[in-house]
Amino acid sequence: MKILITGGAGFIGNAIINELSKDKCNEIVVLDALTEQIHGKKPEESYLYKGIADKCHFIRGDIRDYQLVEQVVKDCNYIIHLAAETGTGQSMYQINQYNEVNIMGTSNLFQAISATGMKLEKFILASSRSVYGEGKYECPVHKTVYPEARKVEDMKTGDFTMHCPICNERLQTAPTDEASKVIPNSLYAFTKYAQEKMVETMCKAMQIEYTIFRFQNVYGIGQSLKNPYTGILSIFSTLLLDNKKVNVFEDGAESRDFINVEDVASAVIKSLGEKETNGEIINLGSGVGTSVMEIAETLKLLYGSESEICITGDFRVGDIAHNIADTKKAEKLLGFRPTISLEDGLQQFTAWVKDQEPDNSGYEASLKEMELAGMYVRGGVIR
Repeated sequence: MKILITGGAGFIGNAIINELSKDKCNEIVVLDALTEQIHGKKPEESYLYKGIADKCHFIRGDIRDYQLVEQVVKDCNYIIHLAAETGTGQSMYQINQYNEVNIMGTSNLFQAISATGMKLEKFILASSRSVYGEGKYECPVHKTVYPEARKVEDMKTGDFTMHCPICNERLQTAPTDEASKVIPNSLYAFTKYAQEKMVETMCKAMQIEYTIFRFQNVYGIGQSLKNPYTGILSIFSTLLLDNKKVNVFEDGAESRDFINVEDVASAVIKSLGEKETNGEIINLGSGVGTSVMEIAETLKLLYGSESEICITGDFRVGDIAHNIADTKKAEKLLGFRPTISLEDGLQQFTAWVKDQEPDNSGYEASLKEMELAGMYVRGGVIR
């Protein structure tokens, strides 16, 4: 079968291609712009590009280039759409860039499918848990609630907790399932939800099967060490290896659901031929929340770093407090269960990072960029 993977030279695409290429019957076509933010100034020498170059027919190009997209989609049986801008904070000031790549890029795919009259068997979309906003919580009084984003004024005073929107009681994090309310807190999240609705609408109209995955925090070998806007594991790693101070935002208690990229790749590939996933939105995560402070301390130990880990009270506007995926649907439809624990995954990741050339030169610049745009606030109060 012929599979087009947009953004295939990225972190997740790399893992998918390495697995798909084991079956010699698969013809893999990759469309990727090899952006400097991910691949550096010499993208052809990047770990991610070199990892797939001999495993696919690679086309360097932009998903916004409609004429190119029309040529690339011809004769494909499946499309795995990964191409996207992904920085939550960055999206709040590079508004046109995120809309053009994420929304118009997806639009180009469907326009090309329509124009060529191709009969696509299935369309897979990589979406994000960010569409839920803060997600699902439990209030001791009002039970299940879906709070809006935290107020900047509260966060400046050091209040990083979640409160009930009805009675202001402190909330308890709950696993967020696919039926939860969609409340995007960032432009990035908005564009991912727009992608989802476009896929649902156009695939039904064109009689194309589809599956939408909402990824949690994907990590693992191959994660870009050059992109200062995404991936706390990469950002922390570059600082820890240089024995530089690590800035842990907020109060350090904010948590994330980390899922290894190999488990994500396996689930995506299985969905290509799994009819039970047709027309479904599926969370992919571990179902376990881990605090950012715990991640920083674990990485420091694994690297043997002398870095000072500082909880600063700094915060980014639009960041969520916690997220834990409800993964029952993935288990039911795909038999999905993570095979790589966070402990094992971090050991593999750090061992790989030690052999790479991390680049943290853009990290402080990215913070200043966000600060100038009003999306990053320094020096909040720690309670």
